Amino acid sequence: MALAAIASAKSLIRKKLFLHSNSPPKFSPFCFSISTTTATLKDKNKETKIQKRKQKWNSEANLLLKRRTRSDKELDEEIFLKHYGNGDSVHVPVMLGEVLDVFASMRLDSFVDCTLGAGGHSSAIIQAHPEMKFYVGLDVDPVAQEMAQSRLKEVLHKDSCDKISDLQVHTLLKNFKNIKSVLHEIDGEISADGVHGILMDLGMSSMQVNNSERGFSVLNDGPLDMRMNPEASLRAEDILNSWPDSEVGRILRDYGEENNWYSLQNKIVKARLTGGLHSTRALVDLIRNSTSWSRGGRQGWIKTATRVFQALRIAVNDELNTLKDSIRACFDSLASGGRLAVISFHSLEDRIVKQAFLNIVNCSEDDFVKMDTSDSEKEGWIKQIVQGRDATILTKRPITPSEKEEKLNTRSRSAKLRVIQKI
Repeated sequence: MALAAIASAKSLIRKKLFLHSNSPPKFSPFCFSISTTTATLKDKNKETKIQKRKQKWNSEANLLLKRRTRSDKELDEEIFLKHYGNGDSVHVPVMLGEVLDVFASMRLDSFVDCTLGAGGHSSAIIQAHPEMKFYVGLDVDPVAQEMAQSRLKEVLHKDSCDKISDLQVHTLLKNFKNIKSVLHEIDGEISADGVHGILMDLGMSSMQVNNSERGFSVLNDGPLDMRMNPEASLRAEDILNSWPDSEVGRILRDYGEENNWYSLQNKIVKARLTGGLHSTRALVDLIRNSTSWSRGGRQGWIKTATRVFQALRIAVNDELNTLKDSIRACFDSLASGGRLAVISFHSLEDRIVKQAFLNIVNCSEDDFVKMDTSDSEKEGWIKQIVQGRDATILTKRPITPSEKEEKLNTRSRSAKLRVIQKI
C-alpha cells in the first residue's frame, strides 16, 4: 500500500511540473527525494524477503536435525584412507562402526546380510564375532556375490586357526524378500528358532555406480539398464520408450519426488517420435535442456537428473514394494532378542522402514521412552526407544553418519540407520 501511495503522488507531481511546460523538464529536489525513498523501500522489501527466506531455511534445517541423531562414533581417518582413500576400492561400507555397535553387545551365533554387496559389512561383523556359527549373505547381483565371496574367503583364511573357521557360510543369488524360504531350505532348525542378527544396507555399491555398462551413473555414458539383477527382464529403456505417458509421469513424481515431472514426462514421450532414448547420455541431455539455469545452474540439472535416475532405478527393480514386503519377513525371521538393522538412503525408503517398525510394535511415533544415560549398562548409541509388546525400536530417531564420515565418503550423507529388536 505504501508503494502504491508513493507511486500515485509521484505521478501527480510530474503532471504539475511538466504537463504545461514547453521547456525540457527539470527535476525538483522533492521529486528526487520521492524517487530515492521508493528505491530505499524496494531495497528494504528485498532485504526483508531474503531474511525471511533465511529464517525458513534455518527453521527447516533445525527441524531436520531434530528428526535425526548424528552419530558420535569416532572414525579413524588414517585407517579409512588406508583402505578406501586410493579411489580403487570397489565399495566403502557406510556407517560400519555404527553397525558394529548395533551387534556388539550380543552373542551373534547366526547372522544374515540381506544386501551382501562387496561384503564390507559382513567381513567386519564376522571378524568381530568369532562365536558365529551360521552366516547367510544374499544379493541379486552375481558380480557383487563373486567379489563378496572372495572377501569372505580372505577373512576365513586369515582366521583359520580361530573358532571362526567353523563358521558355515552360505552366499546365494536371492532377493531378501525370500529370506524365510532361504533359511528354511538351508537349515530348518535355524529357520524355526530364528537368527540373532539381520542387516539390510539399501544403498547401491560403488562398483555398480562406477560401471557405466550398468546404467546407474548420471555422469558416465552407458545403456539405460539399471537392473540390480542382470537376469531380470525390465530395463529403464523399456519404461522410457514403451510405458504409458501417465505411468512415466507417476514414476518421476512418486519415486523421484521431482517437481518438474509433468514437463519431463512430455519431453520423454516426445523423444519417442525421433527414435526414443537409448543411453544415459541421451536422457541426461534431455534433462539438462529441460532444466532452467535459474533453478540452480549446473547443480540444478544434476540434482534433477539424480532424482530421475533414482525414480527409474526404483521402478526397474520394484524396490519400494520389495522393501515393504521384506521388513516384516526379516523381523519374523529373528530369534528372541535378535536385532534387525536397516540403512536407507532416501526419504521414500526411510519412510517405509519407519512405518514398518511402528506397525510391528503397534505404537505411534509419539510413544517413546527416553533412555537413562546415567545407567552404565545401557548401550551408548541408544538414545530414545519405542516400546511395544513384541518388539522395541532402538532408534526412535534414525542415526546418521558422523561429520567426519560424511566428509570422507560423500555417498554416506543421506544414510539413515534404524534398528528394531525382537522381544
